Amino acid sequence: MKIQDKSHVTFEYTLSLDSGEVVDKSEPGQPLSFVCGFNQIIPGLEKELMGMEEGQTANITVEAEDAYGLASDELIREIPRENFPEDVDIQPGMGFEANGPQGPVRFRVKSADDKVVMADFNHPLAGERLHFDVKITAIRELTDAEASALSTGCSPACCSSCGNSCG
Repeated sequence: MKIQDKSHVTFEYTLSLDSGEVVDKSEPGQPLSFVCGFNQIIPGLEKELMGMEEGQTANITVEAEDAYGLASDELIREIPRENFPEDVDIQPGMGFEANGPQGPVRFRVKSADDKVVMADFNHPLAGERLHFDVKITAIRELTDAEASALSTGCSPACCSSCGNSCG
């Protein structure tokens, strides 16, 4: 079976940057799974996996535009230093989580002084070309329950809006 829309795909991967730095990888015995066509992984990787078969390996390069996008200056904000705990020595590169209008948001510190913290809300990999070494470990068709859950946005195991029970 080849990877196509609505395939359930399981694969092992190592993700590195142009510098060669490995920034993520699947743990042994814990491959990543996703369903093709439902925006569960970055678009450039999904596109390159299409047509691959179980057991196949590949080195895939995904440009920033097809991954986490380009870094945007519009996502850099000034936050008053008083909004942070006084006892924290805020340094560039530190990560924080804040409550936004749609829930928690993460940001990294670009710079900080006594009055202002420059917060970068871009994804940490925005603007980066990504290099994936992948091995497809399994491909299968969706079950009817999985397909139904994906089309309604519900989890097949637990969803009060469609009647599936958690208990």
